[in-house]
Amino acid sequence: MNLPDLALQIVYGRLAWGLVIAALLLAVLPAALPRTKLLIMGACVALTALPGAASPAYWLALAFQYPSGLLTGFCIMALRARWQGRPARFAMRRSLALGVAAVGLVLYLDTFGVLALGLYYGGFSPVAAPLLACAAAIGFAINVWRGHANAASAAMLIAVLLFSLLRLPTGNLWDALLDPLLWSWSLGSVLVAAMRMLAARRRQAQAAPELAPAAVAAAATVTVTAE
Repeated sequence: MNLPDLALQIVYGRLAWGLVIAALLLAVLPAALPRTKLLIMGACVALTALPGAASPAYWLALAFQYPSGLLTGFCIMALRARWQGRPARFAMRRSLALGVAAVGLVLYLDTFGVLALGLYYGGFSPVAAPLLACAAAIGFAINVWRGHANAASAAMLIAVLLFSLLRLPTGNLWDALLDPLLWSWSLGSVLVAAMRMLAARRRQAQAAPELAPAAVAAAATVTVTAE
């Protein structure tokens, strides 16, 4: 088991929480000038770098530990999108949200002893975890190079590189890919996707009776014309 240095973990936690807070603020605030965006990002990172309990990261770490590398990667990509003037995307893509939600459910059930599969402890494996991370890094790098699902693949690549090179955030592969906030975001995204699907089906069902008379009239016209 190869754990990261405690000082490195603390530095990562402060910086990562600063990026998370900055990404959230720039997502909900109105569009701002590049200088204002840079000021917000710098202020958030500086605020979380304050010593001890003066830092918001101190209290966030008590409740949520460290952000996963994947959440940090998503926040970096979100900040990049805001810098380029692109609108915020508040929900994950449906396929990604379903995957994160399912993996998180199995992992948390295993952690609480409901399934007792030992998956979390497998994330500390000195052989399997690094090999899996390296294989994932190669796959995500190829996706980024090809331009497929660029933001998600780039976030995944950041996560596995943080784990592979620095063993962050905790030395466990699962902690690099999942955390309670990220899992909650995926569950919310799945719920939003389900509500959108239900709304689309209702609109189709409401439109069907309105289209039926028009279809009957068109068929009658065709019949009369044929006769």
